[in-house]
Amino acid sequence: MMEMMRSTDWDEVKTIYQEGIATGTASFRTPEMLWKDWDSSHLKSCRFVARRGKEIVGWCALLPVIANYDVGGVAEIEVFVKQGYKGQGIGSSLLNALITESEKKGIWMLQAGIFLQNSASLKIYEKAGFRVVGYREKIGKAKGVWQDNLLLERRNKLIA
Repeated sequence: MMEMMRSTDWDEVKTIYQEGIATGTASFRTPEMLWKDWDSSHLKSCRFVARRGKEIVGWCALLPVIANYDVGGVAEIEVFVKQGYKGQGIGSSLLNALITESEKKGIWMLQAGIFLQNSASLKIYEKAGFRVVGYREKIGKAKGVWQDNLLLERRNKLIA
């Protein structure tokens, strides 16, 4: 079941976030983050959790991308699925919910930076209509190792 994320979901969301960061192939962020910091850095809309029964098994949200040309029309995607639940279509469901909701909110472009070795995520994004628009070599370190990633984007077909 997909539903809007609530502040009371934070403990489970944070655990899944930390699992993803620990892989070294999901994010450059550090695993320690407080709800107030996460909440203030993400858009208030377009936040979802996926549940199996009462357990949160994945989540997604958007980060604003600040640019001089349009502060509100571009957002960066975060999608995380709990260990043990990958490969079950949860990531695709979360991504599709995020695309649908972002289009309703007038976001004209979604972007994502995907680590090269994260082939499962690349497949999910490409299936959802994202295209590779760039390659970034040694863009940051994850677990002390320089990582390359691909920059993907998807234009809102209703606006752009």
